[in-house]
Amino acid sequence: MISRGLIVIFILLNVLCSNLSAQADASEKAQTPVSWRERYTLGPGDVVNIRFYGRGELDRPGVRIAPDGTISYLQVNSLKVNELTIDELRTTLEGALREYHRDPRLIITPWELKSKRYVILGKVMDKGVFTLDRPITLLEAIARSRGIETGLFEQSTVEIADLDRSFIIRNGERLDVDFAKLYFEGDLSQNVYLEPQDYIYLASNLSNEYFVLGSVAQPGAQGFSNRASVISAVTRREGFTEGSWQDRVLVVRGSMSDPELFVVNVKAILAGSEPDFPLEPGDIVYVNDRPWYKAEQILDTALQNFLKSATSTWVNENVPDGITNPWFKRTGWKDSE
Repeated sequence: MISRGLIVIFILLNVLCSNLSAQADASEKAQTPVSWRERYTLGPGDVVNIRFYGRGELDRPGVRIAPDGTISYLQVNSLKVNELTIDELRTTLEGALREYHRDPRLIITPWELKSKRYVILGKVMDKGVFTLDRPITLLEAIARSRGIETGLFEQSTVEIADLDRSFIIRNGERLDVDFAKLYFEGDLSQNVYLEPQDYIYLASNLSNEYFVLGSVAQPGAQGFSNRASVISAVTRREGFTEGSWQDRVLVVRGSMSDPELFVVNVKAILAGSEPDFPLEPGDIVYVNDRPWYKAEQILDTALQNFLKSATSTWVNENVPDGITNPWFKRTGWKDSE
């Protein structure tokens, strides 16, 4: 039989393990940033109503947070309130007013919430910058833009977005979201919630071009032509830069979520020991500036270069002086609403 002492020790060990597990969970939660969907914080452009309890003549409706993230109310000027919740704003503002009023009590309610925004461009009906006034998913954002553009193909109406090449950028990185799976297979795990500053790009499947990126003189998009190849592509972009590694040039083809990769030895082609590599519309030709041995080593870099090139090309062609490139600090956005 098990002694009482062993039972007590077993119970104490269970309690200790439970406490350690709870502490670990609490520590993990503390390290994970809280989403704006769970804790809305104020920012430039938001508007609040301020009521001074018992002093109706001091009420101020429609007080807007300034572009520098400050607010002014009564004797308090340029109070920093950026990234504060409504409750934190009330506590902070009451504290600042105590210098001028005895025991001030405020009631603050939101009026307009416009500080959280996202960008959607490409093959959607309504493009531009939209306000995140509530939590919305990728599909809701596309629906809010009146859906994907359509065109005629063989007397049938078809959507003209290339979902394999469409993407979302968040904090300068591409999210692992497969638009094709979401639309064609109904995989709702791809239907992510948007975060402020997200950049959504719906690529066009009518674009007859490929991309030559990395260590070439003029990286960027190139119009497709008959018999396009790696050598002709690099030549049309004015050749390699000094120090480029020509032994292994990467060609990325197909979906960004599951691409087909080809490694091309340009030196061998130029020496006549290997045939040139033919290109297809949409291919990405990437030349690295240092040696590599596995395509996976530089795939992310190649895709990052493609995302920058694709978005910059679209913005330059469609909205010059308009929306800021999402890869840099976003300032001067033009609201589409």
